[in-house]
Amino acid sequence: MTTRPPPPSYPNAPDLPPPPRARPRSALPPPKGSVLFSPLRINRIELANRLWLPAMVTWLSNEAGEVTEAVQERYLRYAKGEVGMIVMEAMGIRDIRSGPLLRIGHDRYIPGLRTLVKRIHDRSPSKIMPQIIDFLKIAARDPTRYLRRLLPRYPEHPDLLSYSEAQLESVLSPREFHEYRYGYRQRIEDLSIEDVRKLPGLFARAAARARRAGFDGVELHFAHAYTVASFLSRRNARRDGYGGQSLHTRVRLAREIVEAVRREVGTDYMVGARILGREDIEGGSDVEDACFFARELATAGLDVLSISRGGKFEDAKQPKIGRAAYPYTGHSGLMCMPTKAFPEAYSAWPARRIREALRGAGLDTPVVVAGRINTYPMAETLLEEGFADLIGMARGLLADPDWPRKVREGIEPIHYCRYNNVCEALDRNHLPVRCQLWMKRPDGGMQAPEDW
Repeated sequence: MTTRPPPPSYPNAPDLPPPPRARPRSALPPPKGSVLFSPLRINRIELANRLWLPAMVTWLSNEAGEVTEAVQERYLRYAKGEVGMIVMEAMGIRDIRSGPLLRIGHDRYIPGLRTLVKRIHDRSPSKIMPQIIDFLKIAARDPTRYLRRLLPRYPEHPDLLSYSEAQLESVLSPREFHEYRYGYRQRIEDLSIEDVRKLPGLFARAAARARRAGFDGVELHFAHAYTVASFLSRRNARRDGYGGQSLHTRVRLAREIVEAVRREVGTDYMVGARILGREDIEGGSDVEDACFFARELATAGLDVLSISRGGKFEDAKQPKIGRAAYPYTGHSGLMCMPTKAFPEAYSAWPARRIREALRGAGLDTPVVVAGRINTYPMAETLLEEGFADLIGMARGLLADPDWPRKVREGIEPIHYCRYNNVCEALDRNHLPVRCQLWMKRPDGGMQAPEDW
C-alpha cells in the first residue's frame, strides 16, 4: 500500500505562528493532577477527562448502513481505554444507499445504535455521540461514458469521443472538462432553494434519532469536503441568500441547521459541530472567517466546537479511471491528515484564535484542538496555555486505544502513531480502517495491546 510522499517542508500558512513547543515533562503536573485528566461539563454531560476521539470512518458497517458486530467491537475497544468522548464516524442523514457507511436517516437504525450505546455505557465512563453528515453525489471517473452522455449537447461535434484533451478543453465548458478529467461531482450551486431548505429538517430529525438511541450528544459535520462546509466556503458562489462574499449569507444554512436541531432535541442535550479553522485551498476561507462562524454558531446554540483543517475536493488529485475523487489527496488533504514530516500540534493556532474570538464575545463554548497531537506533554501544554479546552486525538487512539488509561496510570508501553497514513490509504480504498501497528487481522478487528 503506497502513501503520499512527505512535503518538502512544513507548508503552514504564512499568517500563522509556528506550532507551540511542549513544556518539559518535569515542568508539568503528574497526569492524575493535570488539566488533561480533569473533568469537563458540557451541557448536562460531564466528561471524565479532556480527551476527545474525533470521528473516523471505519468501513465496518454493511451495505444497509447498520451497526455490525465489527462496528461494536471497534467502539467498545475505544471505550475500554476510557477516552472522555467518542465521536462515532459520520452517519448519513438521508435514507439513501452509501455503501458500508453507517447511517441514521431512518428510525430503523435506532435499535442497533441503542444497543451499541448501552454497551459503551455499561463498560466505560466514556461518553459517545455520532457525527451526522450530509454529502453530495459523486461518481467514479469514466471519461468515455461521460463523453457519450455529452454527445447530444454537441451535435456539431459528432467525433467528440476521438478528440484530444486540448480539443476537448476548447469545446467543453470548464465544468464539463473538469468532470471529464476528474469524474462527476455534484456541487452546492446545483441544489435548488427547495433542496437547501430541506437540510435543517434532515439534520434535526437525525439528531432526534441520536437522542432516542441514548447517545450523550450529537456532532454536526460542517467541515471538509461536504455539503455544509461548502456553504461556509469563500468559494460558495450562490446568489440566493445562501452564499457569496458575505459571511452572514455563507453561515446562514449552518445557523438554520443548528437552530432546527436545538428546537428538536431541546436545550438539555449536547450539540456540537466540527468546522474548519481554514480551508487550505486557493481562494478558501481563513481563520478570521472561522472565528466569525464559531461566534455565530455558538450563539445559535452549539455547546462545543471541534476544529479541523482542509480535506477539500477542490485540490484533490485526479482519480484513476473507475475511482471517485477523494478529498484528502491534495495539499488541503495533507493539512487535514498530516504525515510524520509535520511538527506536533501543527494546527494549534487556528483553534486558539477561534477560542479567543469566542471568549472575546463572552462565550465559554469549549474548543477541541486536533492535528498530530500524540504525547502527554504537548496535550497538557495546549490546555494550560489556552489553545483549547479538549484534545482531539484520532490516529493516536487508533494506534493505542488505551492511551488515556495508560498515561493516567503510568502504564507502559504506549504504542504511538507513526503518522505514515496507512489508515488514510485504507479509507481511500474503502477498506476496513485499522492501524499499521495491528494489521494482522484481515477483518479489521482491533487487537488488545497485550497481543501487539
